[in-house]
Amino acid sequence: MVGKFHEFLRNESGATAIEYGLIASLIAVVIIGAATTLGTKISNTFGRVSNQLR
Repeated sequence: MVGKFHEFLRNESGATAIEYGLIASLIAVVIIGAATTLGTKISNTFGRVSNQLR
């Protein structure tokens, strides 16, 4: 029983999965932020072009 408990404490596969999850979440946040900023800039650019064509 004690051996199983020590094995459980030394098992790092759960920690690795959590780390990968955190990395994936961080990447997703960066992509969403970049897409939002880029989308706003593109929208502003098309608005300026549209206004100059009138």
